Amino acid sequence: MRIAELSRRADVSVPTIKFYLREGLLFPGERTSYNQAQYTEAHVRRLKVIRALIEVGGLSVAATRDVLEKMYAPGMSVIDSAGKAQFALTTPRPVIEDEAWERALKETEALLDRLGWQVRASNPARQALASAVATLFRLGQTSQLKLLDEYAASARRVAEAELALLVTETDPDALVETAVIWTVLGDVVFSALRRFAHEDVAYRSPGDGGEHGEEDAAAGPGAADAAGPACSGR
Repeated sequence: MRIAELSRRADVSVPTIKFYLREGLLFPGERTSYNQAQYTEAHVRRLKVIRALIEVGGLSVAATRDVLEKMYAPGMSVIDSAGKAQFALTTPRPVIEDEAWERALKETEALLDRLGWQVRASNPARQALASAVATLFRLGQTSQLKLLDEYAASARRVAEAELALLVTETDPDALVETAVIWTVLGDVVFSALRRFAHEDVAYRSPGDGGEHGEEDAAAGPGAADAAGPACSGR
């Protein structure tokens, strides 16, 4: 297909496609003349990945390039390619190496030991979790650490369901692309659903929710935000 068709299929403007080409995010099409090139379904898929990373994931062009390079690195298995891309999606956080940080590292390792999960030492999510736990220690919110196992159980169920769908994909490149897109979109979806659940549980709790729920239903779609901001995590 020509670039105009590629633009239509991927829902990305021609100037944006040309920008991605210049920045090395999208690989060139096959030249048919001095100013014409042909593109394939692989270009359509790549553009969808780029859109997910930049528009939903909020990655910079440089970070997106890094993820893509790891996704399509030659000589790697599908699992390794997807794993490296997922690692690149985790933004490193500044570490304050204080007592809270040391306690958080131990708490993170203890959680993984309890779960029996095989997680590489190089996985940046270790640092991300430890940073969050260290903040809880600094804020004196240690009671929330009891929720770690609940979070882990939910994450495990989601991961197993995602993998069950993912293994139905037979094209190796498409499998890696889908895994990365799910990682980016899944974080957003899971966070939104958690906030929905917070509001619903709060409304149904004794002495609160029933009345609010009925009032909001009568008042219209914006009433829930006005009535219960604390319930939705804001």
